[in-house]
Amino acid sequence: MLEFREINITDKERVTAALQRSDFMGCEYSFANNMAWRRLAGSKIAFYKDFYICGAFDTDDDTPHFVFPAGSTDYVDVIAELKRFTEHLGSPLVLTGVTERGLGILTELFPGQFTVSPDRDSSDYIYYASDLIALPGRKYHAKRNHLANFNKYSYSFEPITDTIIDECILFCTDTYNGKQNNDHSFIVEQFALNTYFNYFDEFGLSGAVIRNDERIIALTIGEKLNSETFCVHIEKADTSYSGIYAAINNCFAKSAAADFRYINREEDMGIEGLRKSKLSYHPAFLLMKNIVTFR
Repeated sequence: MLEFREINITDKERVTAALQRSDFMGCEYSFANNMAWRRLAGSKIAFYKDFYICGAFDTDDDTPHFVFPAGSTDYVDVIAELKRFTEHLGSPLVLTGVTERGLGILTELFPGQFTVSPDRDSSDYIYYASDLIALPGRKYHAKRNHLANFNKYSYSFEPITDTIIDECILFCTDTYNGKQNNDHSFIVEQFALNTYFNYFDEFGLSGAVIRNDERIIALTIGEKLNSETFCVHIEKADTSYSGIYAAINNCFAKSAAADFRYINREEDMGIEGLRKSKLSYHPAFLLMKNIVTFR
């Protein structure tokens, strides 16, 4: 029987090896993300043979939801093992983050044994790195204007290093306190941010800040996600500076993602303003995800 437990930093090597074997593009397939956001839905992990499994146990429907496993190519055994685990709990097996690639695997191996529900709110926005760096053509005219507005300020751009981690934490804390939001997901985000900073080097993250008069006014964090994709996990900025989000986006793409084909800017969670913002950068495509429920 599978044994699920909370993820910790000692799992990094084994998790990373499984993720590299699958080379998935979804933002769920990040050790840093899994560890940082573990409190959002009571996430726990398990290993089965060469597979890594991450499950959410605190869900709205009180049924565990498991991210499509990462690891080797033999999915028959790992899905059967997950089904045995959920049957023991009296629940159906529910898989999340299932892309077209995952659906193809499941359809071939388990035809007619599951239903599929599109999950638009969890689908990732994938951009050509070259587009976010160069902002070419008429479709990016507005973004270039935003950059021009921001360039009126006196500012500096610098990478996140150990020497400024404390400043970064204070900036995020001030941003949190200014919003005065006690929503569970908002509080969990602060936990995630602190986790990113506490294990910044161990996670292998990249990050950068923008300063004005020596004060941090924007911050971003990301990492290599798979062989051709860089993923941006966090962007925070002081919106009293016109064009600041366009600036931190563009500067970080140039400094961290120039060697990648794609940039994954993660999902919009169904938030209307976030969806509008992500679409305004003209994604190359949406990495569509589905929820699969076995009968």
